[in-house]
Amino acid sequence: MLTGDSAAGDELFGRLRRLPDVEAPNLVAVDAADRLILDEADAALAAAPAGTVAVIDDHYGALTLGVAVRYSASGIRVHQDSVVGERALAANAAREGLSDRFTVHGLGADLLTGARVVVLQLPRSLAALTEIAETVARHADPGVTVFAGGRDKHITPAMNEVLARSFTEVWASRGRQKSRVLTARGPIAAEPTYPVTETVTDVGLTVVAHGAAFAGSRLDIGTRFLLDFLPRLPRDARTAVDLGCGTGILAVAAARRFPGLRVIATDQSAAAVASAAATAAANHVADRVEVLRDDVAGSLPDASVDVVLCNPPFHVGAAVHTGAAVKMFDAAARLLRPGGELWTVYNTHLNYRGMLQRTVGRTEVAGRNRKFTVTRSVRTR
Repeated sequence: MLTGDSAAGDELFGRLRRLPDVEAPNLVAVDAADRLILDEADAALAAAPAGTVAVIDDHYGALTLGVAVRYSASGIRVHQDSVVGERALAANAAREGLSDRFTVHGLGADLLTGARVVVLQLPRSLAALTEIAETVARHADPGVTVFAGGRDKHITPAMNEVLARSFTEVWASRGRQKSRVLTARGPIAAEPTYPVTETVTDVGLTVVAHGAAFAGSRLDIGTRFLLDFLPRLPRDARTAVDLGCGTGILAVAAARRFPGLRVIATDQSAAAVASAAATAAANHVADRVEVLRDDVAGSLPDASVDVVLCNPPFHVGAAVHTGAAVKMFDAAARLLRPGGELWTVYNTHLNYRGMLQRTVGRTEVAGRNRKFTVTRSVRTR
């Protein structure tokens, strides 16, 4: 039997929105995993003193605001890797009059010191889960209990193994609505695995990566193909944006090739921008690579850059969806000066050329291999 006010939580969930993230009929603000996490953590949350609950990677606010409403809780500490999720939580909280119930933190001691209950949406990446688990074990209260949930199709036995390296007890809940929760207790403090540093010898770059950064310390094959076209960037360009920068490989490579170029490496992920900053420093271009955590560079002025580099994702969260790419192409069109160039790499079957032509301007195929296409779009308006 649940001890929290689940009816109040259900009413709240019906009002939550994804904005500013993509909204579509197949994309939801609250999923079955959110509900199951709160139900599995119910007794622990009901007993948790104020200020001892931490929430990690809440997608759009269901976990944070669910805890606030179900248990009349305050002093909730929150970390979301995605700035879009962070802004969605803030917007949902403002509409519900709950903005004073939580504070936002990085993944570290401020978030977790004294935490007795941690609830989180499981990340897709084992590396991201490793960094989260190690950080919780290192900083939280020794009596902490972690409730980590997700959709069955994204949960693997390897996730239990990751948690078992940082906690003495790990077990899985029964499934419900194709979701499951892994519970962990008994933190084992150890030296952190992340960030990791590796040298990609064939391109001569040192890459630094936190756990949640896309592709980790490896060179993504789409990015690798786009690197071949950097010599064709306009030599008189003064400002470039690496849009969705990940670990910052494109930004750093462009800055090294063109000494007069200032590059802004921007991503919605906290782990990505921290990785990009570290990668720039490791390759001695930190003075010309600025990092920015933002939603498709929304804080940069219109018509302010000469070049945009982009390797867009083809999914939104777990759903295959072109919405993220559309947002990035719209952003590139806004950011580029007339005559500025967008260089994009994408899976050939997605056939973005027509969309780029309509959104940005004249678009030509610069290169194609068995999997990827690289295009050059010139801002014409």
